Amino acid sequence: MSALSLLREYQSTLKGVEVEEILDLVFFRPLAFLLVRLAALTPVTPNQVTVLAGMLGILAGAVYVLESPTAFMVAAGLLVLFNVLDCADGMLARMKANGSRLGRILDGISDYIVSIAVYLGIGFGYASRSETPALLWTCVVAAALSNAIQSGLLDFYRNRYLDITRDRASVLKKDLDDLHGEYDLLSRENRKPVLRGLLWIYLRYSGLQQLLITQKQLSARRPRADRAEFVRANRRIMFFWTFLGPTTQISLLIVASLVNRLDLYLWAIVLIGNVAAILLKLVQNGIDSRLGMSEP
Repeated sequence: MSALSLLREYQSTLKGVEVEEILDLVFFRPLAFLLVRLAALTPVTPNQVTVLAGMLGILAGAVYVLESPTAFMVAAGLLVLFNVLDCADGMLARMKANGSRLGRILDGISDYIVSIAVYLGIGFGYASRSETPALLWTCVVAAALSNAIQSGLLDFYRNRYLDITRDRASVLKKDLDDLHGEYDLLSRENRKPVLRGLLWIYLRYSGLQQLLITQKQLSARRPRADRAEFVRANRRIMFFWTFLGPTTQISLLIVASLVNRLDLYLWAIVLIGNVAAILLKLVQNGIDSRLGMSEP
């Protein structure tokens, strides 16, 4: 296979180059692509990759409880593997053309659980054994909430960008509406407790992520401007939005773990991340207003 063919195959496994995080494009997804090409020749399913990724991420959280430079290095390595596999499940689904809504839910829940495990591990290990545990626990909780909100903002604007530029039905609002309906039906009939539990977790966390997204914005998804104008207006800010994504956050945590300064990671998420999110939100609101997207 030629290098050009290999590049095209790699690009076909991406959500879209313009909405991918830089570190994903240059590091995590290329590694994931190598695994995916091998996995595509086997019966391995995307959901199995998701479960394995989740197990590694939870293990990383548990290792943080040990609170030592060596433990932090091991946790950093586990997070690298987690993020590679977290990229690989969706890439494998796109390569095998066997993605499903259940798979997206499982992937989302896996990410949520790993985030919780990591922050709990940092809290019980790093914060609880510090000289100022109350302060660091406050930072841990603030960073966890900030992480969720920042990732939620990126998810919203990334999906909206893909919806409009690819002329597809709204993934975010339609899926959430459908999932709420499915959960209500299962609850009334008292069926499938495992699936019902997964849906409950997914819907609760999705609601938390949308704290900064108004119902008016959820409804006003199509611009009055044409698609080309929408792309010109949003391409640059979409690039900056991606720096609030989970890969950037995990990469910061990996570096902080390797230098034994988890406190710097927490402060970076709470201070730098939130300031960046507020500024981007203000700029995005101005762009939306100019494009006629601020009305339901």
